[in-house]
Amino acid sequence: MIDLRGRDAAGLTRRALDGVLPRAALDVDRAVELVRPITEDVRVRGGAAVREYTRRFDGVDLERTRVPAEVIAHALAAIDPAVRDALEEAIRRARVVHEAQLPERRDSVPADGLTVSTRFIPVERAGVYVPGGLVAYPSSVVMNVVPAQAAGVESIAVASPPQQEFDGLPHPAVLAACALLGVTEVHAVGGAQALAMFAYGTDFDGAPECAPVDVITGPGNVYVAAAKRILSGVVGIDGENGPTEIGIIADATAQAAHLAADLIGQAEHDELAACLLITTDPGTPARVDAELARQIPLTAHKERVLTALRGQAGYVLVDDLAAARRVSDAWAPEHLEVQTEDAAKVASQIRNAGAIFVGPYSPVSLGDYLAGSNHVLPTGGTARHTSGLSVYPYLKVVNVIECDRDSLAGVARRVDALGGAEDLHAHVAAVRVRVPREADPKEAAQ
Repeated sequence: MIDLRGRDAAGLTRRALDGVLPRAALDVDRAVELVRPITEDVRVRGGAAVREYTRRFDGVDLERTRVPAEVIAHALAAIDPAVRDALEEAIRRARVVHEAQLPERRDSVPADGLTVSTRFIPVERAGVYVPGGLVAYPSSVVMNVVPAQAAGVESIAVASPPQQEFDGLPHPAVLAACALLGVTEVHAVGGAQALAMFAYGTDFDGAPECAPVDVITGPGNVYVAAAKRILSGVVGIDGENGPTEIGIIADATAQAAHLAADLIGQAEHDELAACLLITTDPGTPARVDAELARQIPLTAHKERVLTALRGQAGYVLVDDLAAARRVSDAWAPEHLEVQTEDAAKVASQIRNAGAIFVGPYSPVSLGDYLAGSNHVLPTGGTARHTSGLSVYPYLKVVNVIECDRDSLAGVARRVDALGGAEDLHAHVAAVRVRVPREADPKEAAQ
């Protein structure tokens, strides 16, 4: 219980609340020290290093990382029809949302005779990481591949950890999701070695097995986050996604059963999941506690949920919704639910969140699967500056500049001034070789 009542809302800043609000400790810097030798080894030795680390960390010895096409096709044929139906609808909805994000080409005319066009060009090749770990994540295949396809990426490769119980292959549900999306290149590789494989490429018997990619996206554990930090610059990345988290702003109108279910749903992901309920109603914590006591024994992953809720979860009491918004923005949650009167108005005033779920019938789990929005979201407070996954990490902005002689002559004196001020006289000369001073009647008169 964190009681912030009686404090001025304006004073509820990130600095003031640092160390007050619970969040899992994640030492990416330490993980970088452990991961850097792995990524470097893959850069130097390629597939041989990937095979060695896969044997060491996953207990699987694979001669090749690429999953045969017939295995992917079989996974789709064997999938539960209800799961296939749900995945197909998730794909459809995700396409609607992500295709709507596509920017249009824009042309501008800063001056007569000068045009600057802004083009949005997709990267040539993307690498998608789908974690293994405690559960299978076919939904993460959808969330990463659909925006890449919507952006126009021509070549998409997926990597997911090999599973001993599935003959050293990724989980069949992951393979089936790839098949539904038309992804034919899937690699049975996990962890930092998978990201290094994407960044540097690997060969098999002298022929390319995994060509280098331009962008890597997808969630993972602390070692995946560390690999992204190391490889950023070699490739583009979507962000260093860490343990999941949920923030909820609630008032007395919120139903305790809903609040408890949503906290449990997020804690189910990971023992390091962070859960924060911010409320203006002093009676809400007790009501939610009662619901937690009723619902937790019924959940399949009781111990995982209890560990997360005991480790990095809390109730925050505030005086009003203005204070609640300030606390939420300071914490900058991955997921934020707003369960209050006039929830849409409250949500419209939030600045920092990966995704915002408005009202009693918009739970986070809808966004995880079938809202059409993306569930790869910024964690650890990075929602202050980072967005959830969209088409944009797969797009480059390229300006195309075209200028005629008269327009260049009209701005030449200003290039003279700026180039001279920066002591870059060759910049000036590159203009003046095209429009000499003596060719300009105004300048000749001076």
